[in-house]
Amino acid sequence: MPQYSILTPVKETPLKPDHGIGKQQPGSFYVPDLCRVRAVFLMLVTSELFVLVLSIVQAEQGWIDWNYFGLLSLFVQWTTLTSAALICLLRPRLAHMGIAGATLAIVTIVLLDVLAFSLFADKVLNPQPGGILWQSIAKKLLLALLITLMVLRYFYLQHQWQQQQEAEMQARLTSLQARIQPHFLFNSMNTIASLIDSHPELAEEAVLDLSELFRASLRTTEQLVPLSRELELCQRYLAIEGLRLGERLALDWAIEPGLEQQAIPPLTLQPLVENAIYHGIQPRPEGGTVRIEVSAKDRFVYLLVQNPAPEAGESRHSGNHIALDNTLARLRALFGESAVLKRSRQNDIYTVTLRLPRQTVSQYKRLVSR
Repeated sequence: MPQYSILTPVKETPLKPDHGIGKQQPGSFYVPDLCRVRAVFLMLVTSELFVLVLSIVQAEQGWIDWNYFGLLSLFVQWTTLTSAALICLLRPRLAHMGIAGATLAIVTIVLLDVLAFSLFADKVLNPQPGGILWQSIAKKLLLALLITLMVLRYFYLQHQWQQQQEAEMQARLTSLQARIQPHFLFNSMNTIASLIDSHPELAEEAVLDLSELFRASLRTTEQLVPLSRELELCQRYLAIEGLRLGERLALDWAIEPGLEQQAIPPLTLQPLVENAIYHGIQPRPEGGTVRIEVSAKDRFVYLLVQNPAPEAGESRHSGNHIALDNTLARLRALFGESAVLKRSRQNDIYTVTLRLPRQTVSQYKRLVSR
């Protein structure tokens, strides 16, 4: 049986054993990790804006009471920093208390912290004749209680939104895994059956490639994999399709070296290559070329899949849009707005371009855990 041609071959990369990289970690605690510098910085900026608003409201002359602003900033920032430090140290225990228990514990920590600094301020920084002004302290405690409850409510809603996003991403991955099997399975089995007598060694290789494809589709715990693994999956898929399409399928690989460990969601490239064959090669009697290009520029990695564009008036399958929508949703859930998916058509060539931030799986895990 004639084989397909590879204009620029890719170096084969063997599969490495999975050591759990990229597995989704449980995140049951709704309060973010206040040990992270970014989280503390955002809290300080937010509290300082709140102090600024109070100082503007408090001013009797001019726009702002600077003396009040300075004293309140000192009080609020020290209270924020010490409360965040205590919550950070107690985070492992708070995570096992449940939502109600953790909320009560955090509120207690903040109120005790505010009480301690209020007593210190009334006795040392701004002593008043007649002893401690308990009414003033009670107002501060009430204000601290309301602000703490609002912040915790925001954290809880944000946590619920993140869990929903993860659930939707998992659902999209499941949909994508189910989608790659039906129309491809029967063609592959027929191809293997036709090769058993005439080319048993090719039939055996096709069975191995097919089993690896199904094994990849059953991995549901990995959020990210190295690019080398995704490229090998594409090579296995294309090897099977090459047996079926023969000389109608030509491949042009252009893979920049040094990007083997680039982080990419599993089953990202393979569905795009599958679409390229299903919509760009299979309907054409003369076939065509599928080009897969990977390159890096500045802080990003670009992945391109090109194929002949469907002819005018040809019916288009909705699965193309399903795969692209699923891919974009998963990329945005993992990488945010820095991930881009773009479709274009120029000179009868259809191109899908992915842009990912340049980072390895281990770098992504360290960034997320901060």
